[in-house]
Amino acid sequence: MLEHVKSARPLTLGLLPTHRRGVFALEAAVREKEKIERRLVDLGVDYANLDDLSEHGLLDDPAAADAVAEHFRREGVDAVLAAHCDFGSEVAVGRVCKALGLPILLWGPRDEAPAPGRPRERDTQCGLFATSKLLRRLGLPFTYLVNCRTEDELFARGLDAFLGAANVARCVHGARIGQIDTRPAPFTSTMCNESELLERFDIQVIPTALSDIAHRVTDRLIAEEVEEEMAAIRAKVDASELDEDGLRRTAAMKLAMLDWIGEQRLDGVAIQCWPTLQTLLDMCPCFVDGEITDLGVPVACETDVNGAVTAVALQAAAMGDEPTFFADLTIRHPEDDNAELLWHCGPFPLSLADPSCKPRLSGHYMQKTPVPAVGMWRLKPGSVTLGRFDGDHGDYRFLMGHAESCDGPETPGNYLWVRVGNWPLWEERLMYGPYIHHVAGVYGKFAPALYEGMKYLGITPEPVEPTEEELRAYLRGQGQV
Repeated sequence: MLEHVKSARPLTLGLLPTHRRGVFALEAAVREKEKIERRLVDLGVDYANLDDLSEHGLLDDPAAADAVAEHFRREGVDAVLAAHCDFGSEVAVGRVCKALGLPILLWGPRDEAPAPGRPRERDTQCGLFATSKLLRRLGLPFTYLVNCRTEDELFARGLDAFLGAANVARCVHGARIGQIDTRPAPFTSTMCNESELLERFDIQVIPTALSDIAHRVTDRLIAEEVEEEMAAIRAKVDASELDEDGLRRTAAMKLAMLDWIGEQRLDGVAIQCWPTLQTLLDMCPCFVDGEITDLGVPVACETDVNGAVTAVALQAAAMGDEPTFFADLTIRHPEDDNAELLWHCGPFPLSLADPSCKPRLSGHYMQKTPVPAVGMWRLKPGSVTLGRFDGDHGDYRFLMGHAESCDGPETPGNYLWVRVGNWPLWEERLMYGPYIHHVAGVYGKFAPALYEGMKYLGITPEPVEPTEEELRAYLRGQGQV
């Protein structure tokens, strides 16, 4: 993965353990804080605590809020776990969270049974109610994890979904999307509002012309690295259908695009893959798009900027562990009413190919003269999350859901047949918009992270399957997705 990509960097959680001084015993709060830290270590979470700021590493004084916020900034914290180790100090928590403006997970460990004849030790849940109200008053979106024990599976589930949501917010807000030329003239569907993306989500569109990329490709054709890249391609995929010149142009295109992506520190790319590139370089970028996506910078076809944003979000929800794929919704399954073909000419990452097939490269089979290079393979079986970010009239939404791979007819290019619970419902949601025929996919079930992440971006989530109520139930520990 390219080093500058946000999702390539571990997300750092700011542990904000809070204690109500003078009312509840310090020893009990310290005990809970230590249990939380042990659990975070067990779960492999990268976190920063407050041990450098106070003897016990607890936040109990609103006057310390500014120092805590500055400490978290120095530590590069990306999200906050406001952990009530007893009733806590809602004022102190509120001040820190307001100063940081980061995603917040509000939670506290469930109290033990009261000892007979003795005051209760913590009253954690009561303090959570107080803090939630203050966060609302401060206009701060937050994620609430039901009051449960630190060792409960629900804690791990809720924390995992929150970290994914925080990563979505981190990677989408302020994303830099490279736009290689204008959209294809017939494709009004891939229009986007560049100024709104910047004004509302701080998403910057970085444009360049295909002629600039073509010049870069020409320069790369004679570079020493192109021979190494050609050998690397031959080593991992059957390229026997391409002649030497076609493979060289393909390798040079990959290197040229990576040069530009690195220079501009791009998080995603939208490229005009037809028709101009065929005139300029007598080639198609499809296979190259998949190669770059495999390196952690998703590439969307047909200058679909909103599609590139979608793919960045899905990759972030998967914590950067899985590459995305960018697909057309094309046809319904000829026999299964709840199955659909996810397809594109040949830009799916090679790493996602079905191990039982033999991947190969070919000229573009839809061109009058087949020009290199498109991938020819189906994707591996498994569960996938599908998504689409889009908007019109200032209304931005994110459609999301889970699907399972299924058998279906073979077709040229890259493809995956998927089955959902109710395809007519998906089709209706997509048709009524503001969506188009493009979706991004990622292997795994990440709708909970996407759903929760949208609140930190100001985007309306539109879950299909699982439904919104099913997602909310999952996040409170009731049911599966």
